[in-house]
Amino acid sequence: MRILIAGNMGYIGPVLVRHLRMQHPEAWIAGYDTGYFGHCLTDAGLLPECRADVQFFGDIRRITQDALSGIDAVVQLAAISNDPMGNTFEVPTNEINHLASVRLAELARDAGVKRYVFASSCSMYGAAGDRPRREDDPLNPLTAYARSKLATEEGLRAMDRGGMVVTALRFATACGMSPRLRLDLVLNDFVACALANREITVLSDGTPWRPLIHVEDMARAIDWALERTSGAGEFLAVNAGSDEWNYQVRDLAHAVADMIPGVRVSINADAPPDRRSYRVDFSLFRQFAPGHQPQVSLSRAIDGLRKGLEQMNFRDGAFRNSSFMRLKVLEEHISSGRLNEALYWKPLGNEPRMQLSGKSGGSTSFDHVGPAKEELAL
Repeated sequence: MRILIAGNMGYIGPVLVRHLRMQHPEAWIAGYDTGYFGHCLTDAGLLPECRADVQFFGDIRRITQDALSGIDAVVQLAAISNDPMGNTFEVPTNEINHLASVRLAELARDAGVKRYVFASSCSMYGAAGDRPRREDDPLNPLTAYARSKLATEEGLRAMDRGGMVVTALRFATACGMSPRLRLDLVLNDFVACALANREITVLSDGTPWRPLIHVEDMARAIDWALERTSGAGEFLAVNAGSDEWNYQVRDLAHAVADMIPGVRVSINADAPPDRRSYRVDFSLFRQFAPGHQPQVSLSRAIDGLRKGLEQMNFRDGAFRNSSFMRLKVLEEHISSGRLNEALYWKPLGNEPRMQLSGKSGGSTSFDHVGPAKEELAL
């Protein structure tokens, strides 16, 4: 199988590529990424992209059909990936998360790609009441990020897919260690608070519900979607996660404190209600993907984060204002003049033309004028 992973240089991509390389050593894997967060390496012993066969650098809004030539399956991870970024960059969020995702699917169909996997989100359930949400329940997206995911699903459902099998995995909130760790995710944030400050500060009143899924289990779900047949429908939107991983935020905080001695929990009882509260029913995913169910427990996820951060000698008590937060990275790119407000890289000027040797012994040339034109054979 020849697989293109768009957005592979973020939080999920390195774990996914590692999983696919282990499970499908014969697969040919290409990455495609604009490189916003490529430098945000954490527990990486090597550049994660070395596990791919080739790495393309480019903005997903400008991808061409040439990048899809000979590809069997596409995984679309490229996104402005949380609510703070989506609210700050609402127009680019719609362009990247929605419009570019649907356009990529159309290009893939026209190139003869057989399977298209879209990383969607359970966040589109929004304020969902007390009952766990199923796939056919009403949707209530409350943020630009959630609206962009829903709009993409609607576009993928309505398009002429030409026989291409399309899967929208409505992922629970991600967590766990990664070679490009994010700390703007609830469980990851709590473990970082515990280690750096010996206190977990919950910014909400602790009552909102969140389903979680470990990043390794996200990779397992994508692996299933890459191989599924059209037996569950040519287009399928399915909640991806586990019923056992529906937690209230305060319970997550106390679970972390129970595993890391000497940590207290501080909950902001005066915080205004967080309307983003939803439990999710994952029974359809259990039915369709019994061999790819989540395997990582909450305790194992916490322990993995603790060990990973300790190995990094993590002590940054002010990490919420650091490069561990994806919004801060984008803001730093903009303030340094590297990105514009539309989140396009600014040209670097008349830089010299460069060449890199690929695996085959030949050379790959590119104009060194920013990530949009670079191709690196690994």
